[in-house]
Amino acid sequence: MAKLNQIIAVEKGIKSRSHQELSDAHHALQKPALLAGISRTYQPKDEEGEKFPPESTRVQVRAEELLKKTQEILSRLFDVTATKDLTNCRAKADVVVDGRVLLKNVPATYLLFLEKQLVDMQTFVKKLPELDPSESWVPDHAQNLWATEPVQTAKTKKVPRNHIKAEATDKHPAQVDVYYEDIVVGYWKTVKYSGALPASRIQDMLERVEKLQQAVKFAREEANNAEVEEMKAGDAVFGYVFGERPR
Repeated sequence: MAKLNQIIAVEKGIKSRSHQELSDAHHALQKPALLAGISRTYQPKDEEGEKFPPESTRVQVRAEELLKKTQEILSRLFDVTATKDLTNCRAKADVVVDGRVLLKNVPATYLLFLEKQLVDMQTFVKKLPELDPSESWVPDHAQNLWATEPVQTAKTKKVPRNHIKAEATDKHPAQVDVYYEDIVVGYWKTVKYSGALPASRIQDMLERVEKLQQAVKFAREEANNAEVEEMKAGDAVFGYVFGERPR
């Protein structure tokens, strides 16, 4: 008996072929000249009259035959899709991470959705803001932030000072140079805060996402290994639509 993963593998090809064949049939039916034919023969009024060869145009497309072909084409598609969807209703598997069942009896269709979402989640985690590794951070629980240890720095002020190069005399004033000296007037205590995350936490989340991705892939493969429950839908649908009414 076929497996669900085998049905999924052939479904895309059947869809593509069905679309192309149906498109060809549709275009053929839109060309009246292909549906029309004619046969003409000429009979002169008397034996001495001019004779002309018969003329004919062959009908190239028969609508009933195309209906039958269309039914065959679409029936394959309807049957494989119905079989896939019916089997999907009972194709389930557990998502197991580190030996623990994280999600139980998850449908194959949801596992496929989850697999795609986890790719986006991985991208999101990779772009989370990271604490500056050049600083030493400690948690500040009161503000729910990270903080550095206080760093004290001096606050200085430039104070002018006089340097007497030459004392004043009765003939000349004193020669004085003015220079500025940095005098400590106080102290700054600086604490930096951040709402970012430690690199170790981000790395831990990335590892968990990757583990979960692997677990979901394993679960999907297990679910898709379910034996198919075949469903024939095409003949019923097109037998009703294309079938002739009872006379």
